[in-house]
Amino acid sequence: MKKKFWDKTRKWAAMIKIEHSVFALPFAYMGAFWAAQGWPGWKVFFFLTLAMVAVRSFAMTFNRIADLEYDRENSRTKNRPLVTGEIALKDAYFFLGITAVLFIVSCAFLNVLCFFLSFPALAWSAFYSYTKRFTSSCHFFLGSVLGLAPLAGWIAYDPSFNLVPFLLFLGVLFWVAGFDILYSSQDVGFDQEKKLHSIPGRHGLRTAFALAGFSHLNAALFFGLAGIAAGASWPYFAAWMIVSGVLFAEHRIISPDNLHRLNVSFFTLNGVVAVILLAGVLADIAVA
Repeated sequence: MKKKFWDKTRKWAAMIKIEHSVFALPFAYMGAFWAAQGWPGWKVFFFLTLAMVAVRSFAMTFNRIADLEYDRENSRTKNRPLVTGEIALKDAYFFLGITAVLFIVSCAFLNVLCFFLSFPALAWSAFYSYTKRFTSSCHFFLGSVLGLAPLAGWIAYDPSFNLVPFLLFLGVLFWVAGFDILYSSQDVGFDQEKKLHSIPGRHGLRTAFALAGFSHLNAALFFGLAGIAAGASWPYFAAWMIVSGVLFAEHRIISPDNLHRLNVSFFTLNGVVAVILLAGVLADIAVA
């Protein structure tokens, strides 16, 4: 019974790529800690974490359902649990509803603004899944979804709008768009065959890599500007320099002619970007 439970848990975790939470969650914490200029309190921390996990699970599940017909035909995705039947479609819809309700309730416990914004946030995270059908800007739509994380973190503590989380939003938008362009290079042939709109599929790998590099240059710029707007001290800018170096290294280990280390670039390098910047924010607050 215990083994069956853990097998089922593993399959759900695989479907929603739970390990990819490292991309957005630290930015939500950055927004909250910078807004509070310290510890935001257990209530904010708990319900912000719950809301972020819920909305990300909702978005990934919605994406898997929306892309099911394509995942069945793509050799890279044909072993996903929803495709193989290890997770039933009706169960996925049930999970989708549960995570949507959990997100809305968590936002309601934070403050009124978070509650009212939870509905368009859910809609936007679902809408992204269809953008590849009609625009090669889909990578930037994905970036805007994850870019909501620092804005969410900020208003979870301080229900007002501020330049700092907006600059972080732009940084995350370009950072995610850049690595999603690179990641989608794996499916360039499939996207062209199915007439799906991605930058690699529409413009070719060399143009895609150039746009990914331009996006990451913008990401580094906006992360730096966020630090300036926040009046951050040297620990944050030390973290920012490391992150800028990581983004540069990402474009050195892969190329249009060599995609063999793409997974290293996608998860290992990008996985540390958010964590290092969060560490910079915490260190900045500690020395203030």
